[in-house]
Amino acid sequence: MTGTVLAGVGLTVVAGAMSGNCMLPMKYARRWRPENVWFVFSVVSLLLLPWALAFAVVHQLLDVYRRLRTNEMMTPLLFGAGWGIAQILFGVSIRRLGMSVGYAIIVGLGAVLGTLVPLFVGQRTFVSNAGLVRILAGVVVMVLGIALTAWGGQVKERARVTEISDEPQRGYVVSVLLAMLCGVLAPMLNYAFAFGQGLAVEAARLGNSPVAAAYAVWPVALLGGLIPNIGYSVYLLQRNSSWAAFGHSARDVIWPSLMGVLWMGAFALYGMSAVYLGALGTSIGWGLFQIFMIMAATMSGLLTAEWRGAPRNAMTLLATGMVGLIGATLLLSFRGH
Repeated sequence: MTGTVLAGVGLTVVAGAMSGNCMLPMKYARRWRPENVWFVFSVVSLLLLPWALAFAVVHQLLDVYRRLRTNEMMTPLLFGAGWGIAQILFGVSIRRLGMSVGYAIIVGLGAVLGTLVPLFVGQRTFVSNAGLVRILAGVVVMVLGIALTAWGGQVKERARVTEISDEPQRGYVVSVLLAMLCGVLAPMLNYAFAFGQGLAVEAARLGNSPVAAAYAVWPVALLGGLIPNIGYSVYLLQRNSSWAAFGHSARDVIWPSLMGVLWMGAFALYGMSAVYLGALGTSIGWGLFQIFMIMAATMSGLLTAEWRGAPRNAMTLLATGMVGLIGATLLLSFRGH
């Protein structure tokens, strides 16, 4: 493994830790309804920070966009919109399933699709047959690790409900199905980045470094994601008459703003890591990013007492799943470097 690749892996570790914990502040915005939190989070993470970061890093940013054809701009925009729908489902799933289980299902599906689709659509010629076998093995181990983690979460949830009532937990299957749909849509943000590289190429032509040029993709992709997120938040704010909460507890703006900083910071670092990881950066890098997100989210769940009182078999499944994810990390990291 070269120093450049090692730096890329290191960046994905930090990015995964930030993204895996970005929803944690949501637990502390107690005086706001979820739609208040999501509205501010969306504005900060999908509008303010992406554009501010791009203007700060990419020279002649507006000239980059003016030089591009409409279809080159629409590709990341539309993929971003699909991912925006996943974000709405993500918030619902996390509230219904908890951070550990919700992340495992959503990020699990997103990791598999987000790793394999860019690989087979545009990067297959950059990897040897032996390297491809390692990647596929890493994906299989990753799926097993995620499945064990989710299974442990389900055992934990069943035990919790049994303590409260003799009736089976209702709504769990529906919650899992919502999380799976979210997982199918979630990697569309990676598709926006992987298949929107025309923006980065144009930015590089205007003298930007490859790392800086990569940032040109995010404002367009995340603008697509902003539309469904803001639209849904406004709908809920209007339906639930939640607008007044912004004035009654203005200090709560800190928590969703922090969520936005952590989230956008994570994706900014992921964009850098994809450059350092080379031709397969948007496939291998995405898989590693998702693995580290799951690990970080699980640790957050443990530290915030989400797993307190869980049965021993649930903890065993969780630990085994984490070991599987570590194995997948090694397979993906050393797949042919």
